[in-house]
Amino acid sequence: MSSTPPLSGPQLSDGTPPDPRARGPFAAIRRALPAGEVIRFLMVGVSNTIFSFLLYSACVIVYSHLFPHRGKPLIADIASITAKPICITVAFLCYKHFVFRTHGNYLKEWLRCFAVYGVSTPAELIILPIATSIFLHTAPLRTSAPFLAGIVNSVLIALYSYFAHKKFSFKR
Repeated sequence: MSSTPPLSGPQLSDGTPPDPRARGPFAAIRRALPAGEVIRFLMVGVSNTIFSFLLYSACVIVYSHLFPHRGKPLIADIASITAKPICITVAFLCYKHFVFRTHGNYLKEWLRCFAVYGVSTPAELIILPIATSIFLHTAPLRTSAPFLAGIVNSVLIALYSYFAHKKFSFKR
């Protein structure tokens, strides 16, 4: 009767050892990131980004009709604030069950997830109106300004969120 020996040495969050053969300028990053987890994060990230952008866009459209006298930069911020709690909750569930595969700790991890995105909220409230204003000054992009600003914001937040979630929200 043979048993497999327990893994010794450093392990990544998904239980796999880091790739000791990783070489080159990005070797430290490749050794620290389990490929499967990163791929799952990118898959969930793309789907969450699409969901978040669609919900944000729907809010922009609704608020543009409800408050036509308000400026588009303000509407972009209000739409973001409205969509954010729903989007964070959907992202949390996907990250928890599909990416980081943690068990239990729902409230603690959910609150940490909100904290990660909460840190980025002030940046969003600056990025969205500035990017919207920039796009408003480009004639062909004027009608799409708040939507394009939402895309710029999504890309910047995605870069930040992987490491914040890995090291804080879903740390083991």
